[in-house]
Amino acid sequence: MKKEDLLRRLRRHTIQQFDMPETAVKGITYPDVARQFIETSKNVGCKVIEAKETDDLNAIIRQAYPDAQVFASNVKGIQADRDPDTVAEAQELNGTDVGIVEGQVAVAENGCVWVPQTMKERVVCFVSEQLVILVRRRRIVNNMHEAYSRIQMTDYGYGCFISGPSKTADIEQALVMGAQAARGVTVILIG
Repeated sequence: MKKEDLLRRLRRHTIQQFDMPETAVKGITYPDVARQFIETSKNVGCKVIEAKETDDLNAIIRQAYPDAQVFASNVKGIQADRDPDTVAEAQELNGTDVGIVEGQVAVAENGCVWVPQTMKERVVCFVSEQLVILVRRRRIVNNMHEAYSRIQMTDYGYGCFISGPSKTADIEQALVMGAQAARGVTVILIG
């Protein structure tokens, strides 16, 4: 049975509908969201670098990845070899050592960062061997409830939460890092 057929049958046999109740949800809060975000991020396999507004982000990134040769980013002020806005096709980003993107909201509860698509080719978030996410300290929130209320979709209509490097544990129940996307993720907290 097709999904549409099932939904049609369910609607046809629905006798009475009820509106969702208005319920105030109070998510978990932390006395120091930045400290909690850093701790949680490290627990999920992420590296966190704290930077001042005046720090040279290019120098910080190069110092964190001294052996990297190919950098990809469209972030203003970041020096990169490839720009996901100007490549003819996504495959041109294959072989990227370090991708650098901007995060919009960071979540202390689970160490994830909302990364909206602000570039033509979002594959830079997933094909890069290492991913660097730049996020302002003032954009850290306590929990997912707060995060969802702050998400703003871009013209591309896509974004995702990223929490540390790619991981899977479905193969013989062994945790494998970097299986499907970035092998490592570094969040640079600015401010």
